[in-house]
Amino acid sequence: MNKFLNKKWSLILTMGGIFLMATLSLIFATGKKAFNDQTSAEDIPSLAEAFRDYFPIGAAIEPGYTTGQIAELYKKHVNMLVAENAMKPASLQPTEGNFQWADADRIVQFAKENGMELRFHTLVWHNQTPDWFFLDKEGKPMVEETDPQKREENRKLLLQRLENYIRAVVLRYKDDIKSWDVVNEVIEPNDPGGMRNSPWYQITGTEYIEVAFRAAREAGGSDIKLYINDYNTDDPVKRDILYELVKNLLEKGVPIDGVGHQTHIDIYNPPVERIIESIKKFAGLGLDNIITELDMSIYSWNDRSDYGDSIPDYILTLQAKRYQELFDALKENKDIVSAVVFWGISDKYSWLNGFPVKRTNAPLLFDRNFMPKPAFWAIVDPSRLRE
Repeated sequence: MNKFLNKKWSLILTMGGIFLMATLSLIFATGKKAFNDQTSAEDIPSLAEAFRDYFPIGAAIEPGYTTGQIAELYKKHVNMLVAENAMKPASLQPTEGNFQWADADRIVQFAKENGMELRFHTLVWHNQTPDWFFLDKEGKPMVEETDPQKREENRKLLLQRLENYIRAVVLRYKDDIKSWDVVNEVIEPNDPGGMRNSPWYQITGTEYIEVAFRAAREAGGSDIKLYINDYNTDDPVKRDILYELVKNLLEKGVPIDGVGHQTHIDIYNPPVERIIESIKKFAGLGLDNIITELDMSIYSWNDRSDYGDSIPDYILTLQAKRYQELFDALKENKDIVSAVVFWGISDKYSWLNGFPVKRTNAPLLFDRNFMPKPAFWAIVDPSRLRE
């Protein structure tokens, strides 16, 4: 009997020891992983530093992102900032004569404190422009006017408002901001003549573009660089319309220094070769080129599905490979690309979570926990992808 009990207790002790060792191993492994996760955010290389021999790396920012954990991400990884919304007309002058500078000033101050360059986005746009710009002296919509004489009065009034606005903004920030998106998204191939049929165009034709660039140059001097900015510049049809517009403006002496290529792309399209072809085409006019709003949706344009919280690994791998291909091409053309700016820094706050439909998107290099994704390593240290 005693012999049987001794064997039983021996077996219990042995099994208990195995369980204890397994538990300790699990705790150690979990603790080691937690330690690695905790330190990885600090130990990863700086994105901007990785590209110091090529071009500045920028990101769009909101005023609320200048403090807290996300602010540290900007401080470490970018050396150029652009306001995502705070410097658009509706934000700066919601009503005529009523300028609201606080949010824009906050971003300028954050950039100065951290030794970052700044881009301005944007002086003229068909969206996020307050209605007062396009109302006549009686408060009626200018575009509805049919009398030729009154239409001419409205044209002059609108251009004067535009010039006043641009002078005020540029004079305030010209010492702090050297790179300016003057006009944004003026090309629309589906509209008559390929020009976006905005109120700006309906009231003034293309004259508003000329006035905007000339006013910006006069207010800011030769030290600031002036850009015309648009999306889908890789599309041959849209690219060629934009090219002819810019070429004609240059021939008229309009002071355009460069083209901003937004580069809102996805993991499937467009081919990187087309992006580079467009950059080279505008460089042929002697113009600078900037990638101004880079992100890469994990969905194709016509796809309205939603991965939710379960984005497949193969999708993130495909995104990483696309980012690597794009940046390899941009590095090869660093002589005609002066900066690369992401439209945000973390997937958590990307505008693509709500456009074209509300869903979970993951278009940037850092995830919702501000940790680097495969796409980050693909452009900074591809060897990490094979670990």
